Amino acid sequence: MGRRQTDSEAGRFALLILFLMGVISCCIVYSYLSVASVSSPLDLDQQNASSEEAKEEKKYVENLCCRGIEHLELWGEAVKWGSDFKVNSSEQCCLACKEMCDGPCLCDSWVFCGNRQACGSRFGECWLKKQKNSLDPDQRESGDHVMWTSGLIFAKGEDVVGLETEYGILHIKVSSFPTGLNTEEFHLFPDCAPYSVAYILELLQLRHSAGCQFYRAESRGSFWNSEGNHVENAPFGPPFALVQGTLVAHGIKFKEIALEFCPAIERGSVAWVGSGPDFFISLANHVEWKKAYTVFGSVLPRDMEIVEKISQLPTKPEVWSNINVSVLEKPVMLQFQRI
Repeated sequence: MGRRQTDSEAGRFALLILFLMGVISCCIVYSYLSVASVSSPLDLDQQNASSEEAKEEKKYVENLCCRGIEHLELWGEAVKWGSDFKVNSSEQCCLACKEMCDGPCLCDSWVFCGNRQACGSRFGECWLKKQKNSLDPDQRESGDHVMWTSGLIFAKGEDVVGLETEYGILHIKVSSFPTGLNTEEFHLFPDCAPYSVAYILELLQLRHSAGCQFYRAESRGSFWNSEGNHVENAPFGPPFALVQGTLVAHGIKFKEIALEFCPAIERGSVAWVGSGPDFFISLANHVEWKKAYTVFGSVLPRDMEIVEKISQLPTKPEVWSNINVSVLEKPVMLQFQRI
């Protein structure tokens, strides 16, 4: 996935490209550019990933993905006391909370003490808690001195936030917004990408998300069908079937996010470009990008219409790291909202 470049960056990349052209055959370069919209090579085996493999990964996400944030202690009402409940890992603590959120959600946050030296006799304690507002969790303290690891579990319906734009027609839910603007809704994955979701929750607290915008838009063209499936024998772009932007907002300092859970990119996937803050929403099932990006959300299928409309807006051509891209003539501003 390409990024926008400054003039100095372009100069450095030009020197690198000249060097690579001297040592890499034209055949390999052509093959690389024909299948990738990212700046790193992709394994051909990834392009041929079977649907069964994708189903297995989806099952893993739903049932086993359980991660938290180290050196963070969430507060809240305890529904199961850690002094009486000890487990062997943060994953087991997370799963215990998930089991209490199957149906009526009695647990939406967990706190685990996993540093044997720092925790001492409290090692293994698993506190299961219920927040007053899971989108604005009660945080006691954070930092390297904190011995706890904490995570969130969103109940059904609580994992939806709004990404407001000025384009497109959405479903009836949009009528509840008096501004007359439109909103893309997407599910968040706090148990798979906790650091990413924590940043989105920060954006939700802002009155304005000034700086957040879409700046690149590329349709599915004739390479992917309306369900996002790749057309047999068609190239993988350009266009690359995505809408790309940035989530740098005035008032919040963005800290690069290391790779978290990286499943196959599907139609509607919301993922970081590298370690952020650039991100993209995919219009297609990009099996050729498998395991390359942290996916932290998914646009509801009913709201993909607005993403499709943005992908058709006027653009101008640019070249990023030898990749032809389409940049919006007028960026689309974004605003996060609670639903």
